[in-house]
Amino acid sequence: MTVSEDESGRFRAGRGATGTSWLRSPHPAVVADREGGVVEFNDAAADLFPRMGVGKWLDGVVPGWLADAHRRLAAPPDAAPTRPRGTPLRGSHDGRLLRAHPTESGDGDVAWWLVDDSDLTAAEDALRTERERTALLTEASTQLLSSLNPDRCLEKAALLAAAHLGDAALVISPSVRNRYPVVTAVGERFDRSQVAMDPASVPGLAEALQGFPPVPARWIDPAELPGWAVPEALGEPPGSVAVTSLPGHGVPAGALILLRRGGQSAFDASEELFARLFAARAGAALSAARLYAEQARVTRALIAELLPPQLHHVRGVDFAGGYRTSQDTERIGGDFYDVHPGTDAGQETLAVLGDVCGKGLEAAVLTGRIRSTVQALLPLADDHQNVLRLLNGALLNSRHTRFATLVLASVRRTDGRVRLRLTSAGHPRPLILRATGHVEEADTGGTLVGALPEVPCRSATVHLAPGETCLLYTDGITEARGGPLGSSMFGEDRLRAALADCAGLPAEAVVERVQMIAGDWVGRGPHDDMAVVAITAPHTTRPSAGSDRAPDRNTA
Repeated sequence: MTVSEDESGRFRAGRGATGTSWLRSPHPAVVADREGGVVEFNDAAADLFPRMGVGKWLDGVVPGWLADAHRRLAAPPDAAPTRPRGTPLRGSHDGRLLRAHPTESGDGDVAWWLVDDSDLTAAEDALRTERERTALLTEASTQLLSSLNPDRCLEKAALLAAAHLGDAALVISPSVRNRYPVVTAVGERFDRSQVAMDPASVPGLAEALQGFPPVPARWIDPAELPGWAVPEALGEPPGSVAVTSLPGHGVPAGALILLRRGGQSAFDASEELFARLFAARAGAALSAARLYAEQARVTRALIAELLPPQLHHVRGVDFAGGYRTSQDTERIGGDFYDVHPGTDAGQETLAVLGDVCGKGLEAAVLTGRIRSTVQALLPLADDHQNVLRLLNGALLNSRHTRFATLVLASVRRTDGRVRLRLTSAGHPRPLILRATGHVEEADTGGTLVGALPEVPCRSATVHLAPGETCLLYTDGITEARGGPLGSSMFGEDRLRAALADCAGLPAEAVVERVQMIAGDWVGRGPHDDMAVVAITAPHTTRPSAGSDRAPDRNTA
């Protein structure tokens, strides 16, 4: 092996050299013989390994992992290498991550090309971290949005934050009567509490609850945290704290406090940014859950006022009602009924059953308007014609373009018999079930309300003996289609036949019988709203206690 000295004072070996272009490569390159002696190297290798020199052993000038790899690769041909020949390997040197590519020559020398992978590895690590964080955010969004229950959403947000963002997490909701609902999570356990505290006691918390940008974690001294902000389950004082807002729909949904134990690194800028991204998703989910809960509460309150009341015994007369909407998934529709007891024992009880044009929520809104208007007109209930005229005027002057049909029944019990004054306004005539099983129609009629300026009508007076029933119903019963062929109309004849079989039955049994037969007729097919009210003269006089109470409005 011949050795020569170049102008820089470094020695180069000529043995095995096939050219000099590789000497100008920006990547370090070292050629070593089978025994591990340095044969050649370029300037980049000399800069990387200052002790590099021709004739020196690799063990003294390169990292141990590279010298060991050379020994394994330069082993005799009959010795199986522990690593496939030509396969690059990785190692570190002076804070750099190097990738070494071996190239064997025919005379036993091995050229090692070294590539600095520090930047590439850092980029790959950053990419992997971002992918993991993106996957976590996607999973967090899925879990947070899987429940529209605000309490469950708070719990899930705290647990996810404690599992992936810190050692402990506190989700603080806006104050309720000067107390802040707090969900604390450590590991897989969480705890709920109501804390009366000053948000300014935690640096950045007051601003976070108002939706302002977070205070950098390096500005927060963990030693200044109040006791309620450090869960006992953490086991030790926190070493780093991060506080960020939970953005909501228009208003902040709360704040998130992250705690990290003292033995771990503090929150860096990228972790704080990731915490804000998580908080944005958690805040949106919490805001949506609270909005849904508020809408559900309002809906329940409104539906409770639109549901038909639960009827019972009023002033010696039995009342029963049944209602089925056109859609089994709905609770309200376009049919309605009410029973209004008189203010004293000498006044008549007014029963109203009606049918609004249309179905669903829009029709139910109009039924509520009609029911409220009728209730306001109760002092005039002795004059059915006047009540219908005023109701018609109210509907014509409203923004609704729907009309309605209804029947009014003023009921009073005298000497064991029940007297009814019936007035129909475009509605099917009431049916009278006699004790003998005979069914007859009440001779009443009129035009619908809400469509024409005038509402002419004709009233009828009917008397019921004990055990006899007056049935008010909507056309959803008679026009229900079904039967064996699925398209036959139920019709008045079938209703009369079903009612005739109910002779002598109490009001509730009559309603159940009619509803069951009509329901069986339509099966699972489409149908209109169905409402039915039975007014029955009881066989015996019931105790007066509780007989004057108004119908309950909590029925489904």
